[in-house]
Amino acid sequence: KGDTVMVGTVIGKAGGFVSANVYSSVSGTVQDIAPLRMVNGAMATAVAIKTDGAQTVDPACVPPVVTDKASLLAAVQACGLVGVGGAGFPTHVKLAANTIDTLLINAAECEPYLTTDCREMLECSDTIISGIAAVMKYCEIPHCIIGIERNKPECIDLLCSLTREMKGVEVKGLPMRYPQGAEKTLIKRVMGRIVPSGGLPADVGVVVDNISTVKAISDAIQTGMPLVERVATVTGEKIKNPGNFVIKIGTSVRELIDYCGGFTDDDVLVKMGGPMMGFPLNTLDVPMMKGSNGIIAVEPDETKEQPCIKCGRCVDVCPMELSPLYFVKYAKDENWQGMKDMNVMDCVECRCCQYICSSKIPIINSIKAGKNAVRGMK
Repeated sequence: KGDTVMVGTVIGKAGGFVSANVYSSVSGTVQDIAPLRMVNGAMATAVAIKTDGAQTVDPACVPPVVTDKASLLAAVQACGLVGVGGAGFPTHVKLAANTIDTLLINAAECEPYLTTDCREMLECSDTIISGIAAVMKYCEIPHCIIGIERNKPECIDLLCSLTREMKGVEVKGLPMRYPQGAEKTLIKRVMGRIVPSGGLPADVGVVVDNISTVKAISDAIQTGMPLVERVATVTGEKIKNPGNFVIKIGTSVRELIDYCGGFTDDDVLVKMGGPMMGFPLNTLDVPMMKGSNGIIAVEPDETKEQPCIKCGRCVDVCPMELSPLYFVKYAKDENWQGMKDMNVMDCVECRCCQYICSSKIPIINSIKAGKNAVRGMK
């Protein structure tokens, strides 16, 4: 408490290789360091900073010297970059994989309401291309596919024109499907490769990065500024003035919604993320994080849960070809081995099963419980 910080000052150091530093997005004074309940219900230590309005940049933020793969990974790791599409997996870990023949850029943005990637492509296209070129060059990846859903024709046309002379780069228009943005689903749809159960994209020679992530890689190389801000969509029929905004990481959701004019009425459901994979917010006093790609305010769903009728609709729509109805049964019985045997860890939590469920059962709650139990099994 009482420490002075600047934009880009490290305030949380990574605890391991699969981890990422956290940096101050503002200049000011540390008011408190205390536990805070996050959107997903977990507790984390949070640093509260009172801003001074000056936005003074830390002198340590200087452009890195990048000459090879090792120095690129060091630069990406040093900037605290994670997948900003929502998954939040440390980017330097992904890029460290060997025997990669294809960089697959995820610009599908298949979640309804969210349009951050679309705006990034239209307004920061040169920076995106620079990030793609850097990853291909220094990681020695010969081929790149940029997958964009066809409801963004202006993005497809723009990136096609910018990559026409780039060797090994292909822009591919995709059908509008959800959850096409999930890594394994995207790899299968775009490349025809199937990631094995329990495997990673690297197992089939692919590394997948979100379009906004490669933009952030370029920013880190050119400026040395760590990941302290991101673009997020604030929208929904209950938001007075929706739009896409550049947001300092750590900004209160409450202040962000107030900036957009507030809600149209009090009968509202607020989610961090999209309508399918977003987390319902019980309080607006939570911060925007590195993976917070949007806030939506919509009509609340008052439908009550009913017993499972075993209609099988959840099985029909599962993109990972799982049997979600069994996960609910096994979770109630605490049969975690059964959930493991039925490959619960392959679930991407797209919520298609829950959306289509005739009985409105919160299937994802059972899946999350099963995953946590499986991770804790000896």
